[in-house]
Amino acid sequence: MFKHVPWASHEDEKHTEGKQEKEQSLTTILNIDQRGDLTLLIASIMASMRKAIELNFDANVSIQSSNAKPPASEDEKILDANTNADVEKLDQEKKLKEQRQKELNAPKMKELKEESLGFIDQWRTNVIERIGSIVNSKEEAASQLHSAPAKAPPGHAASDRKLDPITPSSEVAETALKENFPPVDTPLSDLEESTRILILHSTLLLLLSLEHYIAPSRVLLLYLTSSLHLPLSVLTADEEKIAKGLLEAAKHMSGESETQKKAEENATSRKWKVGLASVAGAALIGVTGGLAAPLVAAGVGSVMGGLGLGATAAAGYLGAVAGSTVIVGGLFGAYGGKMTGEMMDAYAKEVSDFAFLPVKDEPISNEPSKSASSHGHKEIEDPASKTQKHLSHTSEKAINDPSSRRLRVTIGISGWLNSPSDVTQPWRVFGPDPSSEVFALRYELESLMNLGNSIQAMVSSAAWGYAKSELIKHTIFAELSAALWPLALLKVSRVVDNPFSIAKSRSDKAGELLADALINKAQGERPVTLVGYSLGARVIYSCLMALAKRKALGLVESVALIGAPCPSTTSDWRVMRSVVASRLINVYSSNDYVLGFLYRTSSIQYGVAGLQPIPSLAGVENVDVSESVSGHLRYRYLVGSILQKIGFESVDEKRVEEEREALKKMDEEEEAKGWEVKAKEQGMSIVRGADGKILFDKEGKPLMEKIWKKPGGGGKEEGGGLDQAAKGKDDKEGAEEEAERMEKEVRERTEEGLLQGMVRKLHLGKG
Repeated sequence: MFKHVPWASHEDEKHTEGKQEKEQSLTTILNIDQRGDLTLLIASIMASMRKAIELNFDANVSIQSSNAKPPASEDEKILDANTNADVEKLDQEKKLKEQRQKELNAPKMKELKEESLGFIDQWRTNVIERIGSIVNSKEEAASQLHSAPAKAPPGHAASDRKLDPITPSSEVAETALKENFPPVDTPLSDLEESTRILILHSTLLLLLSLEHYIAPSRVLLLYLTSSLHLPLSVLTADEEKIAKGLLEAAKHMSGESETQKKAEENATSRKWKVGLASVAGAALIGVTGGLAAPLVAAGVGSVMGGLGLGATAAAGYLGAVAGSTVIVGGLFGAYGGKMTGEMMDAYAKEVSDFAFLPVKDEPISNEPSKSASSHGHKEIEDPASKTQKHLSHTSEKAINDPSSRRLRVTIGISGWLNSPSDVTQPWRVFGPDPSSEVFALRYELESLMNLGNSIQAMVSSAAWGYAKSELIKHTIFAELSAALWPLALLKVSRVVDNPFSIAKSRSDKAGELLADALINKAQGERPVTLVGYSLGARVIYSCLMALAKRKALGLVESVALIGAPCPSTTSDWRVMRSVVASRLINVYSSNDYVLGFLYRTSSIQYGVAGLQPIPSLAGVENVDVSESVSGHLRYRYLVGSILQKIGFESVDEKRVEEEREALKKMDEEEEAKGWEVKAKEQGMSIVRGADGKILFDKEGKPLMEKIWKKPGGGGKEEGGGLDQAAKGKDDKEGAEEEAERMEKEVRERTEEGLLQGMVRKLHLGKG
């Protein structure tokens, strides 16, 4: 047994240190004043975190760019020489403030504010009491909690922030740490690096002793890392080592046969209709057992090896976590999602194929869990029986090989599919050894494949080729507001309108189910980062709104919505901000005419987040990628590059380069299609070589040849129907012909993709 009991005070720790003088702890490396500095630093950081929540609900807060002049007083604005401009601006600011005040006075918004502040205050109290019990006293730490100064959190300018294509990604990540989590001044930053690292490491253990690692705890550690002037890699490496060590040590905990038997029964008794079996590793570690034997000192020592902290002190810092398979298993999501059968039945009728697929390893299957032609009312194949063998394998692997376990979870969500592999493929940019466990959310395969193939068919059509040359003459917002879309494009719009409407509706439902899965701790007691593009971002929008509605706080760490087809209203983003502990990022392109066209029939009066910045809201980062994203389909191959440049952790350069090569190939194909459209407008065709590539002249223009009339073709040249659509002529037959051709192409591509997926699933099953 350890000499330390959970929640041991520093007096107990000193007694043990008398017997083990060689062991290091916070009370041996820090003197009394330094220990006071530590609790003050943590109290100050948490005060700043609380301040950020207050500002989110403050109508007087408006965003100033970093180089802007200090705001003038009301009298100064009125007396300024530029009276006309200033009076107009003053009126706009007044109206905006009144609008914000009205929005914040709504009962639901007031209730959300109260819940948010109550949650953070309870967490702050728990943290400071736990740390105070180790480094000085609960009473002294509590007094510092109430007196600590609150440094204003960083506000992100509403003006566009463009990506820097030159700075290396590693430098971007470190810069992002300092910008988003500015250091709090502390004398502790002058200590030896080894001492600062041990402080960070000990704080992480103390936070884990609260028997969870929620999003605010992770944000606290990010601020602490920045304040101690340590690189981000120190924190991520420590998180990885502790995760591996805890699960490694859990193998040596005593587990009774009855406990294992009940665990197996628990895994098979549920007949779920939605596959959450492999969420977050789903390690079956003593699920129903009571407290098992505590970690042996050698086990904890191996977790902390090389950092200078003694095994006994480490076990004391971990508290009850050091002796319970139940707590360790719960931390890593051992229980799966505790979701009610009624809720599953309700969602399964509207969201098929719902499952979390691990990105690092080979996924169970990228294929639908039922017939591609059915949607909802037919019985879905039971994922519990379908994946039980894989679950057992995953569970065993989690215990015997904990190398892939992490203290954080990242969920990537694709917004359309051209093949089932697109569910996971974009999220491999997090690399072979990421700092978090990476999963891809699979849902509604047929709907998303139908949408992906529809968009591909539209942008490849002659109608789009003609429309694109017309669209660049106007701003995208003029198109949305004045409905100035080219007639030729509107005539084939049915090809994408219906698939987009269906997929958008089902994405909203998937978001609600995702929120329910997080609330029921499918991810364990770990912070979650959500990243999605296109309708994947819509899923996240729906999820965050649902979390806020249910007052589910502390679950989500960071969020990146890329090309999101969702409102850009401040009120919605204020609600979303309330359930995101760290970064909330809106990546948009004002040149994304595909998104503008798809969203034109939605509530455009509320704006489109994927097309514009979120106005006047502190805590929301707006990232303008207009120079890189000229079309919605490009996001599929820019996910890694975007995440890398905005400072996301663990983005793999090799995978990003693979994306660039794929994007280059797509651009070449698009350019070729553009030349073909221009050629047909002139009654010509493109000349290709034996390898199928376009031949160019010395000036870089493609070689063309005359399209000859078909014998017996009634004088109609080959490609005549497409030529009419390309020129935007008001010819119903030509437009109808192209629309029918596109719809047929979409059906064939979708059926082919689903068939390939089913064949692959059968192949994996035999293997």
